[in-house]
Amino acid sequence: MVGDLERSLVSNDVDVVLDQSNNLTRNYDLDGQCHRTEALLRPPRTQRPVHKQRLSSASPCSALGDSVVLDVSDRLEDILVGETLKRPFGTEHIVELQKHGRPEKQSQNLRFRVENDRPQESAPNATSDQKVQEVASLLRVPPSNLLLKDLEVSGKHARINWNSNKLRWELVDMGSLNGTLLNSCPINHYDSGSRQWGNPVELASGDTITVGTTSNIYVHISSQNDHLVPFGVGMTSDPMSLRRGGKKFPMEDVCYYHWPLPGIDQFGVFGICDGHGGVEAAKSASKILPEMVATILSDSVKRERVVSQHDGSDVLRDAFSQTEARMNNYYEGCTATLLLVWADADGNLFAQCANVGDSACFMNVDGKQIKMTEDHKISSYSERQRMEGTGEPLKDGERRLCGLNLARMLGDKFVKQQDSRFSSEPYISQVVRINKASGAFALLASDGLWDVISFKKAIQLVVQTRERYLTDKANLAEKIADVLLNEARTLRTRDNTSLIFLDFDTTSTVPPCKVLP
Repeated sequence: MVGDLERSLVSNDVDVVLDQSNNLTRNYDLDGQCHRTEALLRPPRTQRPVHKQRLSSASPCSALGDSVVLDVSDRLEDILVGETLKRPFGTEHIVELQKHGRPEKQSQNLRFRVENDRPQESAPNATSDQKVQEVASLLRVPPSNLLLKDLEVSGKHARINWNSNKLRWELVDMGSLNGTLLNSCPINHYDSGSRQWGNPVELASGDTITVGTTSNIYVHISSQNDHLVPFGVGMTSDPMSLRRGGKKFPMEDVCYYHWPLPGIDQFGVFGICDGHGGVEAAKSASKILPEMVATILSDSVKRERVVSQHDGSDVLRDAFSQTEARMNNYYEGCTATLLLVWADADGNLFAQCANVGDSACFMNVDGKQIKMTEDHKISSYSERQRMEGTGEPLKDGERRLCGLNLARMLGDKFVKQQDSRFSSEPYISQVVRINKASGAFALLASDGLWDVISFKKAIQLVVQTRERYLTDKANLAEKIADVLLNEARTLRTRDNTSLIFLDFDTTSTVPPCKVLP
């Protein structure tokens, strides 16, 4: 409950300035800093199930910082600019609001982007001497850090607090009537009519907060430990529940990256796990698989062999084998697609992929499309050939085994005991050398994207988006990822959709670790 948040931050003056733009999209941009352990949210345990992943406290995803900067811009309306919310180190918990504030070198950036699809009249300005008990309040009436002129947002809807005990930023529903969603999962009190506050949940980079039904807030977190990556990184996901008649379907995808791997500066991994039967197998695989890669590469002999021979096949194969051995998921399984990227001593980049299941990855280098994964559906030719080689071929027209349409996956220990034709042996791609002048990019995605978008269509969207932002390449990989996800929404995909886009034509500064949904 809110009482668990001790010494919540207090804000001082807010300077309000005006801005105008001809952009017809209603957007608010909030940039800020935080001190937290990078992890996914654990939703409150209420009387109804909420499906949401978080990492354990042992996760290598961690960050340190001391302030929050909220840059708010509304393209059609009066705007609030450069609001710096600082978390002090001492016993005093005072928030300093600074006009056009910018993060200090040792601080983190927490960025919110708010979109409201419904046209609204202009929001009133925040008062100049505003004082609040939280880092940011999301309300329809003043006082508020962000006023949302949306009739479906309650007068007092939600707020973001600093938890000094757990050293993290948290989102709390303030007893709103229409509820608050975090990544499409409700965080409000189960009895929405009672006006009781919900339990606080941790905010993580990549989260989407929905207040009302049309106001979405997109969260991005980066830290003082951010690394300059020699390519752009964009990652996004959506359960796509509204495309299934509005039913509450759980999010079973998990996507993640680690750049660099802990203690191994020149190596990174980017992966997607698509669960079936639940999300637990995907959660386990997304945690264990990068750990296994890092453990193997911590051996300097094996690491140097990859760099000198330009081949990480043995590392990927061993990592999948060890992950399968450590997973204890008998009635749940998942796909697993992992792209290993590394740099040699001269800064040349290389990429190699391994996968089980149908979460696909392809690369485009010098205009040539390179498929980095293999489809392991029961119906695929390669899998039927493999199973024929075991002496137990599939019958004509047989498209499922034990009710599953995949022949290779991680987890699902029970069905693997029942039928030896199931496998966790990964397909391993060729190694791709990446020339910085080649316009190269890589796209990993769960089948929610590939069900409605072909490789060719994805390339067209990437090229079009690059041309659109030819003179503004800031966060280009994130923009392209958003365009691809929005196209899947438009085409009404009926499955959870997660994707990672790597743009080898640009660079980016990102946290060393990030996990979604």
